[in-house]
Amino acid sequence: MDRLKNDLVLRAIKWEKTERTPVWLMRQAGRYMPEYRRLREMAGSFKNFYKNVDLAVKASLLPKKILDVDAIIIFSDILTPLESIGMDFEFVEKKGPIFKNPIRSRKDIDRLKEFNIEDVSYIGEIIKGVNSELNREVPVIGFCGAPFTLASYMIEGNTSKDFKIAKTFMFNNPDDFKLLLDKLADMLIDYLALQIESGADIVQIFDSWAGYLTPDDYREFALPPIKKIIKAIKKYNRPIIHFTKGVSGILDSFLSSGADVYSVDWMIDLTVLKDKSKGSFAVQGNLDPTVLYADRKVIKEKVLSILNKWEYKTGHIFNLGHGLSPDMEQDKVKFLVDTVKELSLNLRLSG
Repeated sequence: MDRLKNDLVLRAIKWEKTERTPVWLMRQAGRYMPEYRRLREMAGSFKNFYKNVDLAVKASLLPKKILDVDAIIIFSDILTPLESIGMDFEFVEKKGPIFKNPIRSRKDIDRLKEFNIEDVSYIGEIIKGVNSELNREVPVIGFCGAPFTLASYMIEGNTSKDFKIAKTFMFNNPDDFKLLLDKLADMLIDYLALQIESGADIVQIFDSWAGYLTPDDYREFALPPIKKIIKAIKKYNRPIIHFTKGVSGILDSFLSSGADVYSVDWMIDLTVLKDKSKGSFAVQGNLDPTVLYADRKVIKEKVLSILNKWEYKTGHIFNLGHGLSPDMEQDKVKFLVDTVKELSLNLRLSG
């Protein structure tokens, strides 16, 4: 693979010296961008959007063109590979994903089909297209949802505030739940391998809902399949980012997954991670996304606080603690990216 023109993210992950803190944002290609909304209209539906290679490449590239971020995450969705194993779902405006055949029994798990990598070949084409258009300007990030998060959607049948149905199934049928997690882990190993072989420089595993678990349940259910995936993907020698929202109560277990980078939300003090890392892993995060609704002065103050808490001149990738929202102002998002660059550069020079 050709050398990257901007390899700040990769150097930060390896704890190599960086002239400033690299920055990219989760859900950085989204409805807050007028350009994205125009592409979405052309697609007709969200599913058509992420399956259309040309449109998905264009959407993926928008944050580089508009925000000048230091990495591009491909435009897709964590549920993408689930169609291949027989899950039938649609995305409903303002409601999110709705599953027509949710998992509610062992029979439902047994009826799942074998994952066919050809069903998601378009993901590989999106990565190749993004790399081609970028001309190796910045790293390309592939991603997947974690087994626990995907299983939660599959059992619940939609998004939820507490995933009561999914967790009840887990409590009443622990062996069946673990079987489902293991099947999903095997699928995701192949899915991430496709992305790496297609040119992804980094992969991120999103475990958005594992923070809903007690520490004991996290160790029993969510962590083992994550470890299985990371162990299998390590052979490709590509950095792996592990993101979980709500890690304060499961921090030590979360940090045992074997990832190269741990991405955290805003509910944990970055100094805690700084003290635990000491060069053994990099950290990504952790601005509260709602800060972007505040005045620019506040955004600047919050950015500076995070940069000062980390202190090291590498090992940190600036990001949000969760994704950007549709009603955010594009100008403020751009201001955030520019502010991270300016302040971190000044701190390096003054330090």
